[in-house]
Amino acid sequence: MSRKCYISFKTENIDYKNYIQDNLDVDMIDKSLNEPIDSDNQDYIMRKIREDYLSDSTVTIHLIGAHGAENSWFQDQTFIKRELQASLYDGKDNSRSGILGVVLPSMHNTIYQGQTTCLTCGCNHTLINIGDNTTVKEFSVNYFIPHDKCAWNEDERYCVLVSWDQFKNSPNEYIEQAFEKRTNSIANQVTVYPK
Repeated sequence: MSRKCYISFKTENIDYKNYIQDNLDVDMIDKSLNEPIDSDNQDYIMRKIREDYLSDSTVTIHLIGAHGAENSWFQDQTFIKRELQASLYDGKDNSRSGILGVVLPSMHNTIYQGQTTCLTCGCNHTLINIGDNTTVKEFSVNYFIPHDKCAWNEDERYCVLVSWDQFKNSPNEYIEQAFEKRTNSIANQVTVYPK
């Protein structure tokens, strides 16, 4: 079944956005912004994006590249943050979207850091570096939703994370996984405006 998808990306990663739109066999109704909105007013631009693109989308595909970190002093993350906030918001004229983070090749080794044996539980855990040095808080806080365990399983995360290569091989599977999070109990723990 087709899902209404919005692709959230930094300008530096437009080639990946275009690749998804033009080359992948994706069963989606593309709600992405393809032409810049002709205005210098950020509030007006965001309102148009929310009203015309995000309000009825059901999955936001968030491309995680080298220019999208929360603490990047040389990159403005305003639009990415506000797009994800609008995607996470569930209210009048806007239903919450599933969030699918796609790790681009430039960030693969920074985010996926192998496995370790946990000193608390003795199990093997995959080390995932999702935080202010790799993406915006709107994604990281809803990927690592706070709890008192030593690790997270998939049911304890709202955001879905996948590498670019995995996504390319099976885009519809991951879009559907993000779509289904909208009705899971974890959706009740979403933080729209993290601090």
